[in-house]
Amino acid sequence: GRACLSHTEPRARDRRSEAEEEEEEEGCYQLYPGHIPTSPLQKALLAAGSAFMALYDPYRHDMVAVLGETTGCLALPNLRDKMKHHPEGYRILQERPCIRLSTLDMARLRGLPDGTLGREYVRFLEDNKVSPDTRMPPKFVDDEELAYVIQRYREVHDLMHTLLGMPTNMLGEVVVKWFEAIQTGLPMCVLGAAFGPVRLSARKLQVLATELVPWAIRSGRNASCILNVYYEQRWEQPVESLREEIGIFPPP
Repeated sequence: GRACLSHTEPRARDRRSEAEEEEEEEGCYQLYPGHIPTSPLQKALLAAGSAFMALYDPYRHDMVAVLGETTGCLALPNLRDKMKHHPEGYRILQERPCIRLSTLDMARLRGLPDGTLGREYVRFLEDNKVSPDTRMPPKFVDDEELAYVIQRYREVHDLMHTLLGMPTNMLGEVVVKWFEAIQTGLPMCVLGAAFGPVRLSARKLQVLATELVPWAIRSGRNASCILNVYYEQRWEQPVESLREEIGIFPPP
């Protein structure tokens, strides 16, 4: 029995190592938990399908997430470089904080004074009945560090709503997408900013075109990179103070 084991175990290990080598040669191996390796053709097909579904139903967050991952090959490295060259952003990349209900002390945040980032963030979550846990983990980004960058972008999206003072209705989402498109350069954000308004009424389109979009564009250009703020350490900071620090103009 021992002789049999000594012969079969090395063979099993050899088969596993050969399979791993083949996967590595083809680039088809998991880089992080949940990662799904895909070829450029597969990414193109996923991007096309998710773009169609996202335009058909903008509230399909799963399709919006897939679109962001499969089209962010140029924008994500640029965002990572901005984080690496900023002290606070670099620390975020090193420590990898996550914004989840399991990492938030909701009772403490509710007890903060009105106007602070933590109190207004919780108020936004409760008023709009949203949760940070609904943000999907990345799957199709073929770089572990870039996967965290897009995960971080998703996790601070609700904080952008809080800082910009925008609700989660279609008008609010379009305004935030204009700001994020300028800030991140992600094609997903550009697409949402460009095609989101088609579902708005004529009155809302007028407000969007004359007031909100110009303000969002100016704020996006003026603001420093939104991923370079360690929001978890800023809960007690007043929203107005953080807006001023980042460079976001007061909402119209």
